[in-house]
Amino acid sequence: MDKPAEMFDRDHEWSALSRFITDPQPGATLGVVSGRRRQGKTFLLDAACRAAGGFYFGATEAADAESLRRISDALTAHARPASPFHFANWSEAVDALLALGTARPVPVVIDEFPYLAKANRELPSIIQEALRPLRAERTGSRTRLLLCGSALSFMGRLLSGSAPLRGRAGLELLVRPLDHRLAAEFWEIDDPHLALKVNAIVGGTPAYRREFARGDTPEGPDDFDDWVVRTVLNPETPLFREARYLLAEEPDFRDTALYLSVLAAVADGNATRGGVAGYLERKANDIAHPITVLEDAGLLRRDADAFRDNRSTYRIAEPLIGFYHAIMRPAWHQLERPGSAQRVWQASRRRFAGNVLGPHFEQVCRDWALHHADPELLGGLPARVGHGVVHDPAARTGHEIDVAVIGIADGTKPPLLAIGEAKWNDTMGAAHIDRLRHLRDLLARSGRYDTAGTRLLCFSGAGFNDTARAAAAADPGIRLIGMADLYGQD
Repeated sequence: MDKPAEMFDRDHEWSALSRFITDPQPGATLGVVSGRRRQGKTFLLDAACRAAGGFYFGATEAADAESLRRISDALTAHARPASPFHFANWSEAVDALLALGTARPVPVVIDEFPYLAKANRELPSIIQEALRPLRAERTGSRTRLLLCGSALSFMGRLLSGSAPLRGRAGLELLVRPLDHRLAAEFWEIDDPHLALKVNAIVGGTPAYRREFARGDTPEGPDDFDDWVVRTVLNPETPLFREARYLLAEEPDFRDTALYLSVLAAVADGNATRGGVAGYLERKANDIAHPITVLEDAGLLRRDADAFRDNRSTYRIAEPLIGFYHAIMRPAWHQLERPGSAQRVWQASRRRFAGNVLGPHFEQVCRDWALHHADPELLGGLPARVGHGVVHDPAARTGHEIDVAVIGIADGTKPPLLAIGEAKWNDTMGAAHIDRLRHLRDLLARSGRYDTAGTRLLCFSGAGFNDTARAAAAADPGIRLIGMADLYGQD
């Protein structure tokens, strides 16, 4: 299967689909493809069907009878049988899909599968029965049935626990947003500072450039403010209301106002469960369910403290939703009035730097350490990268560490490969390095980690002064990471 020339990246996903679809082994097989909305799943699967001569069916939110009629018509147009299909139930429909693969491996895609399962809760069990190992319709077919959906909470349950399709799938593919490097390439932005600012708003969702911003990309650093005003804050563009629609499209959301308030609390800096509860003036137990639902939907992420197992913080996983709650929602009525975007943005730039850009920069630094950094630079291969709070008994306070790189444990204690501090607007110097040295000493005295080879990492969007450069030149255990490093530029 040749990947379409117009498809950006997705090499891993295309390769996985190609192996699954072209697998010559006898017997129909099942695959599950999921991912948040706007990531290009439909484009990916439709292209795979075109490349392999398969059948693609996009479900809609409809009654069960209407969906059966739609798939009957679609399959009739695709297969051109002697007489049109009129499926009385989904068992007949699934068997007809399996029959497409009698001669060769054929991909069959059912996109937005949660819509069908919502209208007919027995559908997963029907597919399970159709794929029973010794069933003749399965063994005589080489259909590669792919179920796709954007409702992450539903798709996550599809193959878990005692679900009917548990153990039936030969492929479980998650289509993720582009990381910060690929997003910069996709948006055709060479300046790393500009790339990170754009990424802090729209993240790595491909549709936000092509469809939602109509290809409008900042022409350079000086055009960034105007770009924000004419795209994200412009009520005439789809990006303006996208964050609100993302919540409305989630099928598991019942009390949308409560979920909005939880996200607003996190966007305002209330990163712990207690902080969110205090912001909403509720008990911590009352917000456990909405937090769990937001996590399952992929909109909220829980990050465990690297140094305290019983402490976790939350962050918004979709940058556009974080931007909406920090910048747009407080001034929504003004933004709806044409011509007000410029004034709102000028008044919000400091809040953008503190509540959106700073935390996003820290997360990009952690992602870089986990996925892009040379293990030799870190002193080993990271097992996990996070952030945490180190207790200082003498000062009776806690110190935050933005980046904590923990290696693979060979002995009794896991190695702490590196700790780092990330500053977007600050030029870093000797004081930042001294602080990291102090924190490394505190962690060494705690005895929990092996700190013999712990490196000190300084991440800065504004650069480093001569003192910091001299310290790094004299000590190979100190590394200065600038924007060019984060974006892989020489």
